[in-house]
Amino acid sequence: MKHAIAIGCLLLSGCGGVASLVTNTNAPSTIPREGSLIPATDIALSPTTTITLEKIVYWAGVGAIAYYVLDPFSPNWDIEEAQFPNDRYHLSLKMKRYYSGGAGEARVVFNRRARELASAGGFSGYKILEYSEGMESSIAGSQRVSYGVIALVGPNTSTDAATPPAR
Repeated sequence: MKHAIAIGCLLLSGCGGVASLVTNTNAPSTIPREGSLIPATDIALSPTTTITLEKIVYWAGVGAIAYYVLDPFSPNWDIEEAQFPNDRYHLSLKMKRYYSGGAGEARVVFNRRARELASAGGFSGYKILEYSEGMESSIAGSQRVSYGVIALVGPNTSTDAATPPAR
């Protein structure tokens, strides 16, 4: 993943020529054989300040890659759940691999989902039977995880309880 980001940045920056990338010099090509892929154009921001188009494209590419990796609008936690008999649920939470906050909120997210399941099923509450937090490591980096089992408790006032709400 890191190598793909680095290669993408290099390609977007237009640094150096692409002649070294082309091994067969007899093959017809529409890409420039030397120089940058990006035209050497200066953009005047003010009468005394200019910036090259190459720098604009480079920093736009870096920003786009950072936005794609961090994705600030996606939820921090992914919740998977499995329903067991006797009104029990297994909740499995995984935090997104690259995040910009929310590392300590596993228990809060776990409790929020347990309350949602209890109220949707007509129960007065829930009891946590098992709960654990940890880190799972892989080649792409570590990822926060949380697992737990809850039992829904209290009177189920509805004869046909609503199904649990979708996330």
